[in-house]
Amino acid sequence: MAVDVSPGVAEKKNTPSKHAAPKLRLVNSRAGRIGVAAFIVFIVAFPLNFGDTYWLGVLNTAGIAAIAGIGLNILTGYAGQLSLGHAAFVSIGAFTAQYVGGQLGMPMIVWLPVAGIAAAIVGAAVAPFALRLHGPYLAIVSLALVAIVIWVARNIPSITGGNEGTFVTAEATLGPINFAELTIGPLAFVREQGMFILIWSMVGVFLLLTANVMRTRAGRAMQAVRDHDIAAEVLGVRMMRTQANAFVLSTFIAGVAGGLLAVNLEYIRPDEFGVHKSVEYLAIIVIGGLASLWGPVLGALFVTMVPVIVDLFADSLPFIQHGGTDGMSTTDMSLLLYGLLIVIFLLAEPKGLVAVIRRIGDRVRRSRKAVAGSPA
Repeated sequence: MAVDVSPGVAEKKNTPSKHAAPKLRLVNSRAGRIGVAAFIVFIVAFPLNFGDTYWLGVLNTAGIAAIAGIGLNILTGYAGQLSLGHAAFVSIGAFTAQYVGGQLGMPMIVWLPVAGIAAAIVGAAVAPFALRLHGPYLAIVSLALVAIVIWVARNIPSITGGNEGTFVTAEATLGPINFAELTIGPLAFVREQGMFILIWSMVGVFLLLTANVMRTRAGRAMQAVRDHDIAAEVLGVRMMRTQANAFVLSTFIAGVAGGLLAVNLEYIRPDEFGVHKSVEYLAIIVIGGLASLWGPVLGALFVTMVPVIVDLFADSLPFIQHGGTDGMSTTDMSLLLYGLLIVIFLLAEPKGLVAVIRRIGDRVRRSRKAVAGSPA
Protein backbone atom coordinates (compact mmCIF):
# COMPACT_ATOMS: atom_id res chain seq x y z
CA MET A 1 0.00 0.00 0.00
CA ALA A 2 2.83 2.37 0.84
CA VAL A 3 4.32 1.94 -2.60
CA ASP A 4 1.06 2.35 -4.47
CA VAL A 5 -0.27 5.50 -2.84
CA SER A 6 2.85 7.46 -1.96
CA PRO A 7 3.61 10.63 -3.91
CA GLY A 8 6.27 10.47 -6.54
CA VAL A 9 5.44 6.98 -7.73
CA ALA A 10 3.82 8.31 -10.89
CA GLU A 11 6.92 10.39 -11.60
CA LYS A 12 9.14 7.33 -11.31
CA LYS A 13 7.10 5.46 -13.89
CA ASN A 14 7.86 7.63 -16.88
CA THR A 15 9.20 4.82 -19.01
CA PRO A 16 6.62 2.77 -20.90
CA SER A 17 5.93 -0.63 -19.45
CA LYS A 18 3.49 -3.39 -20.05
CA HIS A 19 2.43 -2.95 -16.42
CA ALA A 20 2.04 0.83 -16.63
CA ALA A 21 -1.71 0.84 -17.30
CA PRO A 22 -4.06 -1.62 -15.56
CA LYS A 23 -6.03 -3.82 -17.88
CA LEU A 24 -9.79 -3.60 -17.86
CA ARG A 25 -10.69 -6.83 -16.06
CA LEU A 26 -13.41 -8.04 -13.77
CA VAL A 27 -11.60 -11.04 -12.33
CA ASN A 28 -8.12 -12.56 -12.39
CA SER A 29 -8.75 -16.27 -11.89
CA ARG A 30 -9.97 -18.88 -14.34
CA ALA A 31 -12.92 -19.75 -12.10
CA GLY A 32 -13.81 -16.07 -11.94
CA ARG A 33 -13.76 -15.76 -15.72
CA ILE A 34 -16.03 -18.76 -15.98
CA GLY A 35 -18.37 -17.09 -13.49
CA VAL A 36 -18.43 -13.88 -15.53
CA ALA A 37 -19.21 -15.84 -18.71
CA ALA A 38 -22.04 -17.60 -16.87
CA PHE A 39 -23.32 -14.22 -15.65
CA ILE A 40 -23.46 -12.89 -19.23
CA VAL A 41 -25.27 -15.99 -20.43
CA PHE A 42 -27.67 -15.64 -17.50
CA ILE A 43 -28.50 -12.03 -18.42
CA VAL A 44 -29.56 -13.00 -21.92
CA ALA A 45 -30.81 -16.57 -21.60
CA PHE A 46 -32.78 -16.40 -18.36
CA PRO A 47 -35.38 -13.75 -19.27
CA LEU A 48 -35.85 -15.21 -22.74
CA ASN A 49 -36.72 -18.60 -21.25
CA PHE A 50 -38.62 -17.45 -18.18
CA GLY A 51 -41.91 -15.66 -18.63
CA ASP A 52 -43.25 -15.21 -15.09
CA THR A 53 -43.68 -11.45 -14.98
CA TYR A 54 -44.00 -11.30 -11.18
CA TRP A 55 -40.64 -12.93 -10.43
CA LEU A 56 -38.97 -11.09 -13.30
CA GLY A 57 -40.24 -7.88 -11.72
CA VAL A 58 -38.74 -8.94 -8.37
CA LEU A 59 -35.39 -9.65 -10.04
CA ASN A 60 -35.51 -6.32 -11.87
CA THR A 61 -36.05 -4.55 -8.55
CA ALA A 62 -33.14 -6.50 -7.10
CA GLY A 63 -30.91 -5.52 -10.01
CA ILE A 64 -31.61 -1.81 -9.54
CA ALA A 65 -31.04 -2.16 -5.79
CA ALA A 66 -27.74 -3.90 -6.58
CA ILE A 67 -26.61 -0.92 -8.69
CA ALA A 68 -27.49 1.50 -5.87
CA GLY A 69 -25.72 -0.85 -3.45
CA ILE A 70 -22.59 -0.86 -5.62
CA GLY A 71 -22.52 2.92 -5.34
CA LEU A 72 -22.98 2.92 -1.57
CA ASN A 73 -20.38 0.17 -1.21
CA ILE A 74 -17.78 2.45 -2.83
CA LEU A 75 -18.47 5.15 -0.24
CA THR A 76 -19.03 3.01 2.84
CA GLY A 77 -17.25 -0.25 2.07
CA TYR A 78 -14.17 0.95 0.22
CA ALA A 79 -13.83 4.55 1.47
CA GLY A 80 -15.15 3.95 5.00
CA GLN A 81 -17.73 6.78 5.07
CA LEU A 82 -21.08 5.85 6.61
CA SER A 83 -24.04 7.39 4.79
CA LEU A 84 -27.77 7.11 5.36
CA GLY A 85 -28.60 9.58 2.61
CA HIS A 86 -28.10 7.36 -0.43
CA ALA A 87 -31.82 7.38 -1.26
CA ALA A 88 -31.64 11.15 -1.79
CA PHE A 89 -29.27 10.73 -4.72
CA VAL A 90 -31.33 7.87 -6.12
CA SER A 91 -34.36 10.17 -6.08
CA ILE A 92 -32.42 12.94 -7.86
CA GLY A 93 -31.54 10.48 -10.60
CA ALA A 94 -35.13 9.24 -10.85
CA PHE A 95 -36.73 12.67 -11.25
CA THR A 96 -33.94 13.88 -13.55
CA ALA A 97 -34.49 10.88 -15.79
CA GLN A 98 -38.19 11.66 -16.05
CA TYR A 99 -37.57 15.35 -16.74
CA VAL A 100 -34.86 14.83 -19.37
CA GLY A 101 -36.23 11.64 -20.90
CA GLY A 102 -39.95 12.26 -20.38
CA GLN A 103 -40.64 15.99 -20.52
CA LEU A 104 -37.76 16.86 -22.84
CA GLY A 105 -38.08 13.65 -24.84
CA MET A 106 -34.37 12.78 -24.89
CA PRO A 107 -33.27 9.18 -25.64
CA MET A 108 -31.89 6.85 -22.98
CA ILE A 109 -28.31 7.38 -24.12
CA VAL A 110 -28.80 10.98 -22.91
CA TRP A 111 -31.14 10.80 -19.92
CA LEU A 112 -29.44 7.85 -18.20
CA PRO A 113 -25.96 9.43 -17.86
CA VAL A 114 -27.55 12.84 -17.16
CA ALA A 115 -29.42 11.25 -14.23
CA GLY A 116 -26.08 10.10 -12.83
CA ILE A 117 -24.40 13.44 -13.53
CA ALA A 118 -27.19 15.40 -11.79
CA ALA A 119 -26.81 13.26 -8.65
CA ALA A 120 -23.02 13.56 -8.85
CA ILE A 121 -23.21 17.37 -9.08
CA VAL A 122 -25.29 17.49 -5.90
CA GLY A 123 -22.89 15.01 -4.33
CA ALA A 124 -19.90 17.19 -5.27
CA ALA A 125 -21.64 20.22 -3.75
CA VAL A 126 -22.42 18.39 -0.50
CA ALA A 127 -19.12 16.49 -0.17
CA PRO A 128 -16.88 19.35 1.11
CA PHE A 129 -19.27 19.93 4.02
CA ALA A 130 -20.39 16.36 4.75
CA LEU A 131 -16.92 14.80 4.64
CA ARG A 132 -15.65 17.08 7.40
CA LEU A 133 -17.73 14.87 9.67
CA HIS A 134 -17.15 11.25 10.58
CA GLY A 135 -19.07 8.28 11.91
CA PRO A 136 -22.51 9.01 13.41
CA TYR A 137 -22.22 12.74 12.65
CA LEU A 138 -21.98 12.06 8.92
CA ALA A 139 -24.89 9.62 9.19
CA ILE A 140 -27.06 12.30 10.86
CA VAL A 141 -26.18 14.89 8.21
CA SER A 142 -26.95 12.42 5.45
CA LEU A 143 -30.34 11.73 7.05
CA ALA A 144 -31.04 15.45 6.97
CA LEU A 145 -30.15 15.45 3.27
CA VAL A 146 -32.89 12.90 2.61
CA ALA A 147 -35.46 15.15 4.30
CA ILE A 148 -34.24 18.19 2.35
CA VAL A 149 -34.40 16.43 -1.04
CA ILE A 150 -37.91 15.11 -0.33
CA TRP A 151 -39.05 18.60 0.69
CA VAL A 152 -37.61 20.12 -2.49
CA ALA A 153 -39.19 17.40 -4.63
CA ARG A 154 -42.59 18.05 -3.08
CA ASN A 155 -42.32 21.75 -3.93
CA ILE A 156 -41.40 21.52 -7.61
CA PRO A 157 -44.55 19.86 -9.01
CA SER A 158 -43.69 20.88 -12.57
CA ILE A 159 -40.90 18.29 -12.49
CA THR A 160 -41.80 15.81 -9.76
CA GLY A 161 -45.59 16.06 -9.64
CA GLY A 162 -45.44 17.23 -6.01
CA ASN A 163 -46.87 15.03 -3.29
CA GLU A 164 -48.82 12.95 -5.79
CA GLY A 165 -45.77 12.07 -7.87
CA THR A 166 -45.57 11.70 -11.60
CA PHE A 167 -45.90 9.12 -14.33
CA VAL A 168 -42.60 8.27 -16.00
CA THR A 169 -42.70 8.64 -19.77
CA ALA A 170 -38.96 8.35 -20.41
CA GLU A 171 -38.35 5.46 -22.81
CA ALA A 172 -35.86 2.65 -22.33
CA THR A 173 -34.60 2.67 -25.90
CA LEU A 174 -31.08 2.33 -27.23
CA GLY A 175 -31.10 3.11 -30.92
CA PRO A 176 -33.53 0.67 -32.56
CA ILE A 177 -33.74 -1.48 -29.41
CA ASN A 178 -36.73 -0.81 -27.19
CA PHE A 179 -36.22 -2.77 -23.98
CA ALA A 180 -39.84 -2.22 -22.96
CA GLU A 181 -41.05 -3.87 -26.19
CA LEU A 182 -38.18 -6.18 -27.02
CA THR A 183 -38.38 -8.24 -30.18
CA ILE A 184 -35.80 -10.66 -31.55
CA GLY A 185 -36.74 -11.76 -35.03
CA PRO A 186 -40.26 -13.19 -34.89
CA LEU A 187 -40.21 -13.40 -31.09
CA ALA A 188 -41.81 -10.69 -28.95
CA PHE A 189 -41.15 -10.47 -25.23
CA VAL A 190 -42.99 -8.90 -22.34
CA ARG A 191 -41.74 -5.68 -20.77
CA GLU A 192 -40.19 -7.35 -17.73
CA GLN A 193 -38.01 -9.56 -19.92
CA GLY A 194 -36.53 -6.65 -21.85
CA MET A 195 -36.02 -4.59 -18.69
CA PHE A 196 -34.24 -7.56 -17.10
CA ILE A 197 -31.64 -7.53 -19.87
CA LEU A 198 -31.15 -3.76 -19.57
CA ILE A 199 -30.96 -3.65 -15.76
CA TRP A 200 -28.68 -6.64 -15.25
CA SER A 201 -26.42 -5.53 -18.10
CA MET A 202 -25.96 -2.27 -16.19
CA VAL A 203 -25.18 -4.31 -13.07
CA GLY A 204 -22.37 -5.96 -15.02
CA VAL A 205 -21.11 -2.59 -16.27
CA PHE A 206 -20.85 -1.14 -12.76
CA LEU A 207 -19.25 -4.30 -11.39
CA LEU A 208 -16.60 -3.94 -14.08
CA LEU A 209 -16.21 -0.24 -13.29
CA THR A 210 -15.84 -0.85 -9.55
CA ALA A 211 -13.38 -3.72 -9.99
CA ASN A 212 -11.08 -1.59 -12.11
CA VAL A 213 -11.42 1.65 -10.13
CA MET A 214 -10.34 -0.19 -7.00
CA ARG A 215 -7.19 -1.37 -8.81
CA THR A 216 -6.17 2.19 -9.63
CA ARG A 217 -4.12 4.52 -7.44
CA ALA A 218 -7.31 6.43 -6.54
CA GLY A 219 -9.07 3.23 -5.50
CA ARG A 220 -6.18 2.08 -3.35
CA ALA A 221 -6.09 5.53 -1.78
CA MET A 222 -9.76 5.16 -0.79
CA GLN A 223 -9.00 1.87 0.94
CA ALA A 224 -5.93 3.33 2.62
CA VAL A 225 -8.00 6.21 4.04
CA ARG A 226 -10.60 3.73 5.25
CA ASP A 227 -8.05 1.51 6.99
CA HIS A 228 -6.02 4.30 8.61
CA ASP A 229 -6.55 7.88 7.54
CA ILE A 230 -3.60 9.35 9.45
CA ALA A 231 -1.15 6.80 8.03
CA ALA A 232 -2.55 7.41 4.56
CA GLU A 233 -1.99 11.14 4.89
CA VAL A 234 1.59 10.53 6.03
CA LEU A 235 2.11 8.50 2.85
CA GLY A 236 0.92 11.44 0.78
CA VAL A 237 -2.76 10.62 0.23
CA ARG A 238 -4.93 13.75 0.10
CA MET A 239 -7.74 12.55 2.33
CA MET A 240 -10.41 15.13 1.49
CA ARG A 241 -9.92 14.75 -2.25
CA THR A 242 -9.93 10.96 -1.98
CA GLN A 243 -13.15 10.94 0.03
CA ALA A 244 -14.75 13.48 -2.30
CA ASN A 245 -13.87 11.27 -5.28
CA ALA A 246 -15.58 8.34 -3.58
CA PHE A 247 -18.60 10.49 -2.75
CA VAL A 248 -19.00 11.74 -6.33
CA LEU A 249 -18.56 8.29 -7.90
CA SER A 250 -20.99 6.80 -5.39
CA THR A 251 -23.65 9.43 -6.08
CA PHE A 252 -23.22 9.10 -9.86
CA ILE A 253 -23.98 5.38 -9.66
CA ALA A 254 -26.91 6.13 -7.34
CA GLY A 255 -28.31 8.58 -9.92
CA VAL A 256 -28.11 5.97 -12.67
CA ALA A 257 -29.88 3.50 -10.40
CA GLY A 258 -32.58 6.12 -9.81
CA GLY A 259 -33.07 6.62 -13.54
CA LEU A 260 -33.49 2.89 -14.08
CA LEU A 261 -35.82 2.67 -11.09
CA ALA A 262 -38.05 5.42 -12.48
CA VAL A 263 -38.37 3.74 -15.87
CA ASN A 264 -38.93 0.34 -14.30
CA LEU A 265 -41.66 1.55 -11.91
CA GLU A 266 -43.30 3.94 -14.46
CA TYR A 267 -44.61 6.02 -11.55
CA ILE A 268 -42.58 7.71 -8.80
CA ARG A 269 -43.37 9.81 -5.73
CA PRO A 270 -41.00 11.80 -3.48
CA ASP A 271 -42.01 9.79 -0.41
CA GLU A 272 -40.75 6.58 -2.03
CA PHE A 273 -37.19 7.77 -1.42
CA GLY A 274 -37.33 8.23 2.34
CA VAL A 275 -35.12 6.94 5.14
CA HIS A 276 -36.50 3.42 4.74
CA LYS A 277 -34.93 3.28 1.27
CA SER A 278 -31.54 4.34 2.63
CA VAL A 279 -31.77 1.69 5.36
CA GLU A 280 -32.53 -0.87 2.66
CA TYR A 281 -29.39 0.09 0.72
CA LEU A 282 -27.31 -0.06 3.90
CA ALA A 283 -28.72 -3.51 4.65
CA ILE A 284 -27.78 -4.63 1.13
CA ILE A 285 -24.08 -3.87 1.50
CA VAL A 286 -23.81 -5.10 5.10
CA ILE A 287 -25.60 -8.38 4.42
CA GLY A 288 -23.90 -8.91 1.07
CA GLY A 289 -20.43 -7.99 2.32
CA LEU A 290 -18.75 -4.61 2.76
CA ALA A 291 -15.87 -3.83 0.38
CA SER A 292 -16.56 -6.92 -1.72
CA LEU A 293 -17.30 -6.82 -5.44
CA TRP A 294 -20.25 -9.21 -5.51
CA GLY A 295 -21.56 -8.30 -2.06
CA PRO A 296 -24.10 -5.70 -3.27
CA VAL A 297 -25.49 -8.18 -5.80
CA LEU A 298 -25.93 -10.97 -3.26
CA GLY A 299 -27.24 -8.52 -0.68
CA ALA A 300 -29.75 -7.03 -3.13
CA LEU A 301 -31.12 -10.45 -4.06
CA PHE A 302 -31.40 -11.37 -0.38
CA VAL A 303 -32.89 -8.08 0.83
CA THR A 304 -35.36 -7.80 -2.07
CA MET A 305 -36.83 -11.13 -1.03
CA VAL A 306 -37.61 -9.85 2.48
CA PRO A 307 -40.74 -7.81 1.60
CA VAL A 308 -41.80 -10.54 -0.82
CA ILE A 309 -41.70 -13.12 1.98
CA VAL A 310 -43.44 -10.72 4.38
CA ASP A 311 -46.25 -10.22 1.87
CA LEU A 312 -46.58 -13.97 1.31
CA PHE A 313 -46.98 -14.67 5.05
CA ALA A 314 -48.77 -11.45 6.02
CA ASP A 315 -52.12 -13.17 6.43
CA SER A 316 -50.60 -15.65 8.88
CA LEU A 317 -48.91 -13.07 11.11
CA PRO A 318 -51.16 -11.73 13.89
CA PHE A 319 -49.25 -8.45 14.38
CA ILE A 320 -49.60 -7.38 10.72
CA GLN A 321 -52.42 -5.04 9.68
CA HIS A 322 -55.41 -6.81 8.12
CA GLY A 323 -57.98 -4.54 6.55
CA GLY A 324 -58.86 -1.89 9.14
CA THR A 325 -57.29 -3.69 12.11
CA ASP A 326 -54.46 -2.22 14.14
CA GLY A 327 -50.98 -3.58 13.67
CA MET A 328 -47.71 -3.19 11.86
CA SER A 329 -47.70 -2.52 8.12
CA THR A 330 -45.74 -4.84 5.84
CA THR A 331 -43.41 -1.91 5.03
CA ASP A 332 -42.64 -1.33 8.72
CA MET A 333 -42.17 -5.06 9.19
CA SER A 334 -39.68 -5.18 6.33
CA LEU A 335 -37.80 -2.20 7.80
CA LEU A 336 -37.64 -3.95 11.19
CA LEU A 337 -36.27 -7.09 9.55
CA TYR A 338 -33.62 -5.05 7.71
CA GLY A 339 -32.42 -3.69 11.05
CA LEU A 340 -32.37 -7.13 12.65
CA LEU A 341 -30.49 -8.62 9.71
CA ILE A 342 -27.89 -5.84 9.85
CA VAL A 343 -27.27 -6.54 13.55
CA ILE A 344 -27.18 -10.32 13.02
CA PHE A 345 -24.68 -10.14 10.17
CA LEU A 346 -22.48 -7.60 11.93
CA LEU A 347 -22.30 -9.89 14.97
CA ALA A 348 -22.23 -13.31 13.30
CA GLU A 349 -20.56 -12.66 9.94
CA PRO A 350 -19.24 -9.10 9.44
CA LYS A 351 -18.00 -9.96 5.94
CA GLY A 352 -21.50 -10.89 4.79
CA LEU A 353 -22.86 -13.46 2.39
CA VAL A 354 -19.72 -13.33 0.26
CA ALA A 355 -17.71 -14.78 3.16
CA VAL A 356 -20.39 -17.39 3.88
CA ILE A 357 -20.38 -18.59 0.27
CA ARG A 358 -16.56 -18.56 0.15
CA ARG A 359 -16.41 -20.63 3.35
CA ILE A 360 -18.90 -23.15 1.95
CA GLY A 361 -16.88 -23.38 -1.27
CA ASP A 362 -13.67 -24.00 0.69
CA ARG A 363 -15.32 -26.80 2.66
CA VAL A 364 -16.63 -28.42 -0.53
CA ARG A 365 -13.16 -28.28 -2.10
CA ARG A 366 -11.53 -29.75 1.01
CA SER A 367 -14.08 -32.57 1.14
CA ARG A 368 -13.48 -33.36 -2.54
CA LYS A 369 -9.73 -33.45 -2.00
CA ALA A 370 -10.22 -35.71 1.00
CA VAL A 371 -12.38 -38.08 -1.02
CA ALA A 372 -9.96 -38.04 -3.96
CA GLY A 373 -6.97 -38.67 -1.68
CA SER A 374 -8.58 -41.48 0.32
CA PRO A 375 -7.59 -45.06 -0.64
CA ALA A 376 -10.13 -47.03 -2.68
